[in-house]
Amino acid sequence: MFEGYKVIFVEDDPPVRASLVQTLELAALEVMAFGSAEEALPHITPGVQAVLITDVRLPGMDGLTLLERVAAIDPGLPVVLVTAHGDVPMAVRAMRMGAYDFIEKPFAPERFVDTAMRALDKRVMRLALDDLRSQLQARIGIEAVLLGDSAAMQEVRRKILRLADTAADVMIHGETGTGKELVARCLHDHSSRRDRNFVAINCGGLPETLFESELFGHEAGAFTSAGKRRIGKIEHANGGTLLLDEIESMPMAMQIKLLRVLQERKVERLGANEPVPVNLRVLAATKADLRELSEQQKFRGDLYYRLNVAVLQLPPLRERRDDIPLLFEHFVAAATQRYGLTAPEPSPSYLRELMAHDWPGNVREMRNAADRFVLEGGSGPLDPAADSPLSLAQQVDLVEKALIEQALRRHQGRVPKVMEVLGIAKKTLYDKLHKHGIDPDRYRG
Repeated sequence: MFEGYKVIFVEDDPPVRASLVQTLELAALEVMAFGSAEEALPHITPGVQAVLITDVRLPGMDGLTLLERVAAIDPGLPVVLVTAHGDVPMAVRAMRMGAYDFIEKPFAPERFVDTAMRALDKRVMRLALDDLRSQLQARIGIEAVLLGDSAAMQEVRRKILRLADTAADVMIHGETGTGKELVARCLHDHSSRRDRNFVAINCGGLPETLFESELFGHEAGAFTSAGKRRIGKIEHANGGTLLLDEIESMPMAMQIKLLRVLQERKVERLGANEPVPVNLRVLAATKADLRELSEQQKFRGDLYYRLNVAVLQLPPLRERRDDIPLLFEHFVAAATQRYGLTAPEPSPSYLRELMAHDWPGNVREMRNAADRFVLEGGSGPLDPAADSPLSLAQQVDLVEKALIEQALRRHQGRVPKVMEVLGIAKKTLYDKLHKHGIDPDRYRG
């Protein structure tokens, strides 16, 4: 898990240094050991894949001064201080200065290794988050709106760009919270209709008595309360795009009228005698299986077949777990800006919970979780689904895949460099690339 990461260890007593280096190496950790702060300092650079463990009492520059120097170079680098018995007040002061933790002598080897591993865990996650933030800042166009590097999201973006500037009506299918309206807006924004109206109507949120007037409009006097002409949603979308969300909720009587609009591209207001020509694109969004509903006589079959020409299928979040860290970071950043709060940093265990959660509410649920995370200062429970957690092996695979992809991004897909920083052989790396479906060419600049 910590391949490519090192423990930079500073201890001026040679026997103690040798003993503790051996302790770390027996735990499969890579160590760079030094007898002074001055020797260690050149190896500490911004973004270095390492943590620092240093004795406080050193010849020359002491551990507290080294802590200050490291904080100026990379404030996110975890620093663990080793203190003598009785130096606890000084260690507490060091924690306030930004130290990650301290260990008081004498200590058990297990405590030393556990502290080193927790610091490394934090460093791995911190660098991964920094990389995600860089990715978010670098994204432009549709990639900045529909986030995600998974194969499923790449395919969704490719289809949107292919369909966007066509005249085809599109059916968008996906579970609740997968971003159907966002996809509809992308179709509109990347089309030649982008300068005209985008009109969205939730078919499940309108009383049936208002549906016809809302959709088709009415003339003055068409019914008792119709004091003046009203332009309906379809006519308002003329020249632009009309999104019919939750179309499965549309009353059957309205479905036949909508079918006529789709076929003739004309709309007739209530109380009017002359149809009005409309040039618009219709997008229909649904979480239901419209074919099954049509077979059950709950949705018109002719309307289903009229809409089922160009279809965009949106993947649920549980089927694109690779995108979870990027999406969560995006929503946390948005929440901190919206609420005017400082962004907390998620702990490694919290990030693993994110990856293991099944996300039945999909992206919408994640946005709410990010808001709660920010509002509660990073301490809010995620409440992961208990019925389908990921196994330990699955979680390890996800972390391994994320680390390999991070190394590929950092080194522009250069496999030899990735082998070097991860400390693995060529065959091992290629086996893992094949296992996780990672193509290094995607990361080449």
